[in-house]
Formats: sequence, structure tokens, C-alpha cells
Amino acid sequence: MKILVCVKRVPATGGRITLTADGLDIDTRYLGFTISPHEECAVEEAVRIVEALGGSSTVLTLGPEAAGDQLRDAMAIGIEAAVLLETDGSDWDPMATAGAIAEAVRALEADGEPFDLILFGNEAADTGDFQVGIRVATALGRPVVAGIKAIDAADGRVVARREASGGGWEVFELAMPAVLGVKEGLNLPRYPSVPGRLRAKRKEIARITPATRPGGPIKERLRLPIGTDSTVEVIGTGPAAAPAVVELLTRIGVVGR
Repeated sequence: MKILVCVKRVPATGGRITLTADGLDIDTRYLGFTISPHEECAVEEAVRIVEALGGSSTVLTLGPEAAGDQLRDAMAIGIEAAVLLETDGSDWDPMATAGAIAEAVRALEADGEPFDLILFGNEAADTGDFQVGIRVATALGRPVVAGIKAIDAADGRVVARREASGGGWEVFELAMPAVLGVKEGLNLPRYPSVPGRLRAKRKEIARITPATRPGGPIKERLRLPIGTDSTVEVIGTGPAAAPAVVELLTRIGVVGR
């Protein structure tokens, strides 16, 4: 199995998100960077498949030189090689991003076998874009399914499952090479170990400078959702609070009168 995982460097969202003065970007001065939970699962799944079936794995991202940190995080848990499509850090729209990735895939496959699987996170954690993986698959002429939460690959075919309404599963069988958009919950990603980080630090990252492709959608501004204030009411302490708890549960309908 030969697997490529495509990830995106996004701001870590554990803290309060603020925008730059022009409203076009997230102010990252006080934020770290990471990849989305969907992509963490994609990286983990690639490592698991190669561990089980043999083969090779590569991680790729489009972004500034600093995005090498996210590539090394992936290599620290078992991804073997990394490719950085290095930009000046400016924002690339989904059409331009997909075009650059598809071109890079063709270059990486030119001297060898095609990637059996190309894995994407289902959507970007920062912008919510879900179309890059689909655009790449279309450009390469490969089958694609998104929203995947289970993968079984063998003998030139992959069975991919995603949750359906009503609690069931939709099952897709695709001939490889194929493209999958995976969701959080596909697996439980491991944490990079100290030896893994040391090995990743010594590995080379291949660098490609992609050509920009103007003509896609233009971002006008970002908008933060309106927050809601919450309050806490202390209704009592110790055993003396029991009647107040019962009254509260009765009032909200948890217990009957």
C-alpha cells in the first residue's frame, strides 16, 4: 500500500479567537498551530494501514515554511516521508489549493506507482472548506467518498463506510487508486513519542514551490459567531441543598410532582 495524507496547518482553537483589523484573517499572535481532528485521524489511519499491510506513507501540506512543524508531528507517529508545497503564507482558495495538490501528486507519481489511497480530512478546521479533496479526486480522475468513519483496504479495493441517518451505515466499495475524506472518530490517534519526535527531526522534508492559480473565489471578510453569556446559580451547599435540588429538577421537568 502506498498512501498519501493531505493536511492543513490551522490555528489551535483552544483559546479565544480574534480577527485581524481588516477582518480577513484570524489573529494568530497568541495562538499555536495544529491540524484538524479529522486530519489527525487520517494520519493515524495511514500509519495503521501500512503497519498491517506493508507499504509506504507520505504526508503533504500547502503552506509557509513553518508548516513543516505539522509535517514533523505526522512523521513522529509513523509517517515515513513529507512534502511541503511551500508558499509565502498568503491564503489560497480551495480551487488553487486543489490544483497545486493535484499537480504535486502527478509529480510524485511520475517515477513510480500511483498512491493507492489519498486521504483528506473531511473539511478544514478553520474555514470549513470541504471541497479540496473532491476537487483533487476529480482532477486526477479517481473515485472519491467523503464523511468516512471506517476503512478496510485490500487486494486493490477499499471498502469505506460512513454513518447514515437512522443509525445505519452507507457502505462504498471503490477500486484503488481512490481518494477518501475521513472524519473524526475513524480511530483514536496516538500521541508522538519522544523517540518519534527525535527521528522526525532528523528526516528531510521535500519542498515544492507551487504556481499560484488566480481566478478562484475572493474572501471579503471573516465573521465571528456572536457569543452568549452564561451564568451559574448556587442553590445551596451540603445536605441542606437537597430540597432546592428537588425543586429545580421538578421545575425543569426531570422529575414529576
